Amino acid sequence: MHTLVLGASSNPTRYAYKAIQLLIRHGHEVVAVGRGNGAAEGVKISETIPEGIRVDTVTIYLKRENQTPYYKELLNLKPRRIIFNPGAENPELARLAAEAGIQVEFACTLVLLNTGQY
Repeated sequence: MHTLVLGASSNPTRYAYKAIQLLIRHGHEVVAVGRGNGAAEGVKISETIPEGIRVDTVTIYLKRENQTPYYKELLNLKPRRIIFNPGAENPELARLAAEAGIQVEFACTLVLLNTGQY
């Protein structure tokens, strides 16, 4: 099972990059989706969600208005949970996810990983 980082960045100063770095350090398989090409910690960043992947967790680093194009794909992935990181809070997507039986967390992936709560 993978963790999908939505809003991935190849910029090492961005929190999405730091999340990829920490997820890998903690042994998680990562799929990175973001704008533009590049990589983060050796993980290729794709502009689209790859087909056929099994996702346990989606961790979102996109502003609410940039999440809309991904709604259908995210819900169809049927992840166990979606984490809305600070600045990515989205009550509409959270409601849709909860209605689909997906656990919703408004939290910081970095904090969850560093405190053993991930």
